[in-house]
This record gives sequence, C-alpha cells and structure tokens, in this order.
Amino acid sequence: MRSIYLRVCKPILSLENKTPTQNIRVDQLTSVKGVGNVLAYTPISELPELGKLNRKQIAALVGVAPMNRDSGVYAGKRFIRGDRSKIRTVLFMSIMPAIQYHPQLKPMYERMVTAGKPKKVAMVAWMRKQLTILNTMVKNGTFWDEKMA
Repeated sequence: MRSIYLRVCKPILSLENKTPTQNIRVDQLTSVKGVGNVLAYTPISELPELGKLNRKQIAALVGVAPMNRDSGVYAGKRFIRGDRSKIRTVLFMSIMPAIQYHPQLKPMYERMVTAGKPKKVAMVAWMRKQLTILNTMVKNGTFWDEKMA
C-alpha cells in the first residue's frame, strides 16, 4: 500500500490546486465511509473511464466481474480477470478492514458467507458493489448517501 501511495497519491497531491474538477471527484469519493486518499486517488489516476461507463463495463474493465468458462455441457468455474490490477489490489486492501467495521458491508458479507460462499467470493462481490457505487457517484456528480448501499 505504501508503494501505491508514493507512486499514485504523492504526484496527485502536488497537483491538487491546479485541477478543481479532480478535487471535486476526490471529495465525492472520500465522502463514502471507508474510502481514503489511496482509494480515491487510484481510480482517478488509473481509471479515466470512471463515470463514463455503465456498471457492467466498469466492473469488466477493472476485473471484478465474474467471467465464465463454459462450453457446451461443460460448466466451468467463474473467475475474475481484467486490465486494471492496481485498482483491484487497492479495492481488495480496502475491503479487509471494512468487513469488520462498515455498517453496510458487514451484514452483506456475513450473509454471503453463511449462505456457503467462499470468503474471497464475498469480498469480490463487495469490491464490485463499491466500484459501482463510486462510478455512479462520479457519473451523477453526487456525494455519498446511505440509500446507495
């Protein structure tokens, strides 16, 4: 996380006063509970399509959408893959403490785990949900509202 912070956040913080639209986006993203500077700046710098694509496209681009490997009668496992692994890493690292403390995440995570889903599947499901929420906020120009979760 420190290397991502030094590589992504430090240069952006030096440009903070030069780009007012970016400051608005950062304020929008950090209005979500559990989204700090690293999680706010990484999608802004690594994902210029944020706010321009729909939820399925943005999830597939980042690599949190399940891809199937089916052929004929063969039903393979679902897996995730995509181009933007840095964003996936930051999302995954933000999920770890959120599982214990986030008021919307904790019940969803526990419900999926008690239903028999593996823990990582439940984590990736929340990563996708969080990415969809952030994408919608940037697209609509809105700040966090409890009704979004």
